[in-house]
Amino acid sequence: MLTLLGFSEQGWGGLLVTAALTTLGLTVVALLTGAVVGAGVAAAKLSHRRLWRMVGEAYSIIFRGIPELLIIYLFYFGGSGMITQIGHWFGAEGFIEMPPFLIGALAIGLISASYQGEVYRAARLAIHPGELEAARAIGMPGWRIFQHILMPQIIRFALPGLSNVWQMSLKDSALVSVTGIVELMRASQMAAGSTRQYMAFYLIGAVCYLILTVMSNTAFARFEKRLGRAHHRRMPV
Repeated sequence: MLTLLGFSEQGWGGLLVTAALTTLGLTVVALLTGAVVGAGVAAAKLSHRRLWRMVGEAYSIIFRGIPELLIIYLFYFGGSGMITQIGHWFGAEGFIEMPPFLIGALAIGLISASYQGEVYRAARLAIHPGELEAARAIGMPGWRIFQHILMPQIIRFALPGLSNVWQMSLKDSALVSVTGIVELMRASQMAAGSTRQYMAFYLIGAVCYLILTVMSNTAFARFEKRLGRAHHRRMPV
């Protein structure tokens, strides 16, 4: 078994490590994509305009109501089909396949955005209105209010929820294997199928996911603790 997990030509260790890094990269890109889109969703839901609130609510319902795997299929095959059709209009021939990593990260990111939007919305509502009123009363411009009052507190209040969204995106990255990208789940399947050591390699895959989970939980906990200390230092005595 140790030979199969080695980094030689007969071993699968190199592939599993590369796949774990791919899984981590997918999750990071998806979380960043979801942060940008999710901030827009939260802003839409908090808007005073009914139309924007309806748009934000519709986004959340669609991307939380449709199964993640189906969304990945729609983006991968639908996106490739659309790009192929556009290419044919400009004289290209054959089927144009979208990059699996790009499609996977985008799909998971947009799914993540539907949950991040709720996290940011709740974090914004947790800020006491008196702080904003006091800032406006002393003539603080809107961009400074956002920079010094809104953004630091939204991040602090949202961090525990973002940790849960990260874990969800980390597990959702396993679904991207259907597009052909070799992430941790796909690598475990390849190793298990080639060696017939199904239980061993699927357990190794599970352990790798648990290691990534523990590492990320530790990182989020330290960041949350650091933000808490910084907040207490800024509080007046």
